[in-house]
Amino acid sequence: MKRRTWILSALGATGALVVGWGVLPARSRLGTPDMLLPTQGDVALNGWIKIAADGSVVMAMPRAEMGQGVYTALAMLVAEELDVPLARVRLEQAGPHSVYGNVAMFVSSLPFHPLDSEEGHKTTTVKVGQWLVGKVARELGISVTGGSSTMADAWDPLRMAAATARASLLGAAAAQWKLPVGELRVKDGVVSHASGQSAHYGTFAQAAAGTTPGNVAFKDRKDWTLIGKPAPRSDIPAKTNGTAQFGLDVRLPGMLYAQARMAPMLGGTVGSLDTKAALAVSGVELVLPLESFAGSTAGFAVVGKTTWHARQGADAVVATWQQRTAGALDTQAIEAKLLEALKAEDGFTFYEKGSASKAESGAAKVVEAIYRAPYLAHATMEPMNCTAQVKDGKVEVWAPTQVPDMARAIAAKVAGVSEEKVTLHTTLLGGGFGRRLEVDHVGQAVRVAMACGGKPVQLGWSREQDTTHDFYRPMHVASLHAAVDAQGAITSLRIKSAGDAITPRWIARGLPALAGPIDTPDKTTAEGLFDLPYGFANQHMSHVATRMDVPVGFWRSVGHSHNAFFSEGFMDELAAEAKQDPLAFRRALLKDAPRYLAVLNLAAEKAKWGSPLPAGRARGIALHESFGSIVAEVAEVSLQDGKPRVHRVVCAVDCGTVINPNTVAQQMESAVIFALTAALYGRIDIKDGAVQQSNFGDYPMVQLPQAPVVENWIVPSTRAPAGVGEPGVPPLAPAVANALFALTGKRQRALPFAV
Repeated sequence: MKRRTWILSALGATGALVVGWGVLPARSRLGTPDMLLPTQGDVALNGWIKIAADGSVVMAMPRAEMGQGVYTALAMLVAEELDVPLARVRLEQAGPHSVYGNVAMFVSSLPFHPLDSEEGHKTTTVKVGQWLVGKVARELGISVTGGSSTMADAWDPLRMAAATARASLLGAAAAQWKLPVGELRVKDGVVSHASGQSAHYGTFAQAAAGTTPGNVAFKDRKDWTLIGKPAPRSDIPAKTNGTAQFGLDVRLPGMLYAQARMAPMLGGTVGSLDTKAALAVSGVELVLPLESFAGSTAGFAVVGKTTWHARQGADAVVATWQQRTAGALDTQAIEAKLLEALKAEDGFTFYEKGSASKAESGAAKVVEAIYRAPYLAHATMEPMNCTAQVKDGKVEVWAPTQVPDMARAIAAKVAGVSEEKVTLHTTLLGGGFGRRLEVDHVGQAVRVAMACGGKPVQLGWSREQDTTHDFYRPMHVASLHAAVDAQGAITSLRIKSAGDAITPRWIARGLPALAGPIDTPDKTTAEGLFDLPYGFANQHMSHVATRMDVPVGFWRSVGHSHNAFFSEGFMDELAAEAKQDPLAFRRALLKDAPRYLAVLNLAAEKAKWGSPLPAGRARGIALHESFGSIVAEVAEVSLQDGKPRVHRVVCAVDCGTVINPNTVAQQMESAVIFALTAALYGRIDIKDGAVQQSNFGDYPMVQLPQAPVVENWIVPSTRAPAGVGEPGVPPLAPAVANALFALTGKRQRALPFAV
């Protein structure tokens, strides 16, 4: 039994009691050369780095590229430590090995307050919790691209792999030239000596292989030539000339094409299938039922010679469907249940400071409000798809996935083979946003391939199937209370939210061996409410975890996406109650949070907060920390034809050490557009069990004429890098909502906006 399999089983059985590891520094994730694919002329030096005969570098890439720029950013770390041009680093997909697991993502899932997690201020509880979870995650080695954690996770291990490779290469050169290693220099991958000798890395690769250098140090920050400098994205040329390989671009000899159709009611089942007309369609080869895979709704698939044939066949199938036995889902009824849960249940307390209830009982006034956020779909540009071939007892899968290990596991489970019999190829992702943390469609594809006699088959979902069978961002509601004393000062903040927990549902679908008999507190449902930086003397933050049976999953910035709207909208209400400017009100509460204050001040300065605006425009401001990065946004808004029009968004961000400023700017810009789409239009309604929206016609996106100008400003930092893929999303909705209040005098307490 593999060690990881054993650990998964042990954790499931014992409740995650794991002890006995010693210190596991970055060097423990170096890996071994045999982990890399052997290729002609390349020499592997560890589990991440190979040196080609021409001296160029091959790097194992364990993360998915879905537009966030990791192909470039991770390569920059390697190029920097090895002193080679960025263009001389080539990427090769990493294989399945625990060394490539994402430790940082699991550590960041702990529900600690950010101010208690700052270096130099960590409590013993934080240190022990992070250490223990880090050890568990290191041993599990689950490869995940998510949680804006790629750079945070790679920062030390990948630089260590490159620095170790460099030390081995220099050691080999020194031995060959019989010179002290300290006298050697490297520039652009060429080793040289003052005597005139020089040769590229490829010259020494064979001699360096298998050597173990002693102490290896990272390159000094002052000597960096790549990190922190703008670099062109390596994935862009292929994406603009059409040669990039997304999941739907996979083409194999003899490949068939399949279309999936699920029961229209979430959780519904197939009553009957009349396939006669479908099989009569020219080019249709097969119709087969699909049971539920990893949380998917049951349905059927039609296999054809082309996608067009498969779709024609799917349209011709006469199916009857059965509602789930627990009854039809309905969003209006769900919202009513959530509001009732707010009143009836105490929930789990994620954070408490002082006594908010005592402050309220003695208050001159209590300000209160109810905020709401709807279910949301991911609407990735590339709908769900997966290509699979089952032949000779082996499974080969091509998938745009954020979770290759989980995809491999479900492929093995469906095919009834061991994971070692499954080869998985991760393609480029046409959008992830958390949707591709699910593997339901992978299970479907393998099931269909098993019926296709060894031929490869590409399973695809239509846009309509994608929208109506997503794992949605959960609907949430929150009640917010603040006590005001006789002098008008805010003395407490109490927030209680209610909605479905995400992590337990996701684990049950994708990592069932880790699913416990009861739900543990889920940080993702309360993040953005319990972890505010503001210095209220009394605070109480709790969450009521519900089970509404709608399939829910991670969505870009997860709980922060709606909780920031709740908290920062209410902060504006409190500023108005205190008769203070919203910026000044926040500044006064951030005296003990200097990093947050610096970000807020930078955004306000660059937006010229307080300066006159053209008639009919107003500004709103919001500040939020998520995934280790702090972002403040100022939005300039007007009304056009009675609808909000966002003209300009000024972003300030502290994301620690910046690897590629271009990527930071791109991620902030895309986050603003993504969040603005949700704020203006995003909602998923369910009636009689069926999702009512189906395509961009009734689930619209912000289009180019509606896109605001986005300005980006970065706070200089020497801290380790944090994520940038998601933190730009949360502040946008409250910044716009607060601007709309300044413009109209009407509070926006529900998404999407209704002006």
